[in-house]
Amino acid sequence: MTYAITQTCCNDATCIAVCPVNCIHPTPEERAFGSTEMLHIDPKACIDCGACADACPVDAIFPVEELTGPQRQYAAMNAAYYADADQQEPPAGSPNFHAWGPPVFDRVLPSDFRPLRVAVIGTGPAGMYAAEDLLLHTSAEVTLIDRLPVAGGLVRYGVAPDHPGTKGIGGTFARFHNHPRVRLLLGLHVGDDVSTAEVAAHHDAVIYAVGASTGRRLDIPGEDLTGSITATDFVAWYNAHPDIAPDAIDLSSTERVVVVGNGNVALDVARILVADPAELAGTDIADHALAALRASKVREVVLLGRRGPEHLACTRPELLALKHLRGVEVTVDAHDPRTADAIDAAGPDDTAALLTGLPRTAVDWSAPPAEGRRIVFRFHSAPVAADGAEGVGAVRVTGRAASADGSDGSEGRGGSDGSDGSEAAIPAGLLVRAIGYRGAPVTGLPFDDETGTVPHTAGRVTGHPGTYVVGWIKRGPSGGIGANRACAAETISTLLADAVDGSLTEPARSTREFRRLARRRTRHLVDARGLAAIERTERARGAREGRTRVKLATVPELVAAARSRRLVR
Repeated sequence: MTYAITQTCCNDATCIAVCPVNCIHPTPEERAFGSTEMLHIDPKACIDCGACADACPVDAIFPVEELTGPQRQYAAMNAAYYADADQQEPPAGSPNFHAWGPPVFDRVLPSDFRPLRVAVIGTGPAGMYAAEDLLLHTSAEVTLIDRLPVAGGLVRYGVAPDHPGTKGIGGTFARFHNHPRVRLLLGLHVGDDVSTAEVAAHHDAVIYAVGASTGRRLDIPGEDLTGSITATDFVAWYNAHPDIAPDAIDLSSTERVVVVGNGNVALDVARILVADPAELAGTDIADHALAALRASKVREVVLLGRRGPEHLACTRPELLALKHLRGVEVTVDAHDPRTADAIDAAGPDDTAALLTGLPRTAVDWSAPPAEGRRIVFRFHSAPVAADGAEGVGAVRVTGRAASADGSDGSEGRGGSDGSDGSEAAIPAGLLVRAIGYRGAPVTGLPFDDETGTVPHTAGRVTGHPGTYVVGWIKRGPSGGIGANRACAAETISTLLADAVDGSLTEPARSTREFRRLARRRTRHLVDARGLAAIERTERARGAREGRTRVKLATVPELVAAARSRRLVR
């Protein structure tokens, strides 16, 4: 029996580090690392030790014989990764098919090197991987800062509630919140409560891991109508983010939603909109979102792609999960012949090949959605405008609509991308823009408006000695949770190199003085004990309702729970 990696793989390579026979690839040293959707276990080399499954922070690794339903496909996906590899039989008595690279010791500091004092701004995956690197490989003292009075970042507020395995990585990060060399300052907004200069004055180095908090714009007429929102806001809404009001999303008055984009976030949005609320009731979805979904009239979600299926932006695991939604039909709009051509021509390793076998329907957009719940992929179609008097009532898109006789309304194959001026109007009361995240400027730091990132060299902020970036604010909104581990490793390597060569200025003031300053500047400061009280409160509320937790959705609620310091019954 061998093991296989499945849908929730986070690519952070923890499993690679513990594999005794080097049978998990690609490794961080290989060119393909970071570009593959997931890691893969070689079934011929696996010795069934289970070390990888024990180490996996997101519960993505299982024995092949225990895979059931859609998960069974991952056994073949793991094996297929090695099918074309140039492998030879292992030496006699050895199970290892894969050559080991030379050992690397890239965290060696002089024995008499004084402990660094480092502030990490942001407690999402990028910030926590940076803190983990410092704590495990150096004697650094770390101040963890977040503008919200609760830790977690993208893990808490960006992962869909029906992906509990992915959220499990939060437990890996949480073990550092009480580390003896960590001080946790939550509810402190750098750039508002304290300045970047004040943080720098109390620390040897400052690492900004503030992510990409805004959504990209479409720049079309009607984009700012009521009912036109970013996927960023929609995801934050169903995850109980304090920045988004519980009543910000109305699902009670429309049967159809148009989602622009077909990446993983777009698929998350579509899946949550048509999911059975009963199946979400056991998750940590926001109470207000669960109530809205129970009263929702939405029956159809249209995923709009400007290009063809060969350019699908989602990963194969996410698309596989979408195809197996219980009680939900997934179909492809057949308005453009190029769509079918691309699906039929897709190779076995192409994401588009997963659309093979789905019904291809000439959708009549003038008719209301059919009974039941449905997700429609519409390719070769870009939004032109959102129409409506008081709010979104329809989305005009390129490409012809189906005619009453069921044809696509075009002759031949020319012009169906809308290049001839053809358009279709899709009636919808909600438009969700899922075309990517974008970083926001950090007060006191340079900012590249074109890329939405802070200019840097290997993580070192340009023109700001002692200041570093990691995660999406460093490299742009690309890569999942695990990609931040390698990103953080690069930044920490740069920081330590600067420390060794004397480029860092020893702080004039202590971290204890900084904590006193923080307490004076904000009434919402939460420490590690307060965070533990929030955790107890949310889990206690969840236990009463048979759920994993019930999230506190506002800053006052979170702060009140932190100050209770006791189990709320």
